[in-house]
Amino acid sequence: MKKNIYWLLPAILLLFLIVGCGRKKTTADQWERINTDKRIIVGLDDSFVPMGFQNKAGEIIGFDVDLAKAVFALYNIDVDFQPIDWSMKENELQNQTIDLIWNGYSKTAEREEKVLFSDDYMKNEQVVVSLKKNGIDQFSDMKGKILGAQNGSSGYHSFEEQPEILKNYVQDQTPILYDGFNEAFMDLKSGRIDGLLIDRVYANYYLSQENSLANYSIIAGGFDSETFAVGIRKTDLKLAEKINAGFDTLRENGELAKISEKWFGEDVTAP
Repeated sequence: MKKNIYWLLPAILLLFLIVGCGRKKTTADQWERINTDKRIIVGLDDSFVPMGFQNKAGEIIGFDVDLAKAVFALYNIDVDFQPIDWSMKENELQNQTIDLIWNGYSKTAEREEKVLFSDDYMKNEQVVVSLKKNGIDQFSDMKGKILGAQNGSSGYHSFEEQPEILKNYVQDQTPILYDGFNEAFMDLKSGRIDGLLIDRVYANYYLSQENSLANYSIIAGGFDSETFAVGIRKTDLKLAEKINAGFDTLRENGELAKISEKWFGEDVTAP
């Protein structure tokens, strides 16, 4: 009897693996599964204040967290927020370890080749933050200076794709890359870097929370403005439709504006 059980165990485990892989990897639209399970997994960089980040209690909070919860509450679906390596976000989505990329995710032509985007819900731009004492008032003042940027961010992508705007000024034309902005701000404060390429929404919120806006310069220098949207697998057309319908409902009932005012003090969402 025991021998038979020992013989069967590998076969049972193999069957579970096959079934599990089948659930993870499929080209079918995932809405029916999500709606049946009443659960969806959102991938995020959990250091991106104020869009989605961990507070001191270890809870994941933020504008995008509240917005995702509000959208899926319309369908009685719970949201699990999964911290991921932001530079691997599209791979995580395609491997189906997450269902959505939702965390200040900028819509770009390059990304549109990999994912289906929801409707826009917020505008943003890339800026350089520097200590005022550094005397950096425009991008050209970064000549020979050390820049920091987040690895895999839209800011770093813009930096590489439009070198005439900022890259050509920076020392060695190469920034120091960080996995998250908290460490980058620490290096900016200590003088290890002279400027930090960052989303304006993050910069404004972070510095206002630190009560240090007066000590820093926030410099815009010519990068195109961006829009934030949700990254969805190209096969998940029904899921995209449900998210867009959710945005429309939250705009109409005023909930979207309330979430924005909570985090930014004003309605900064896209019309």
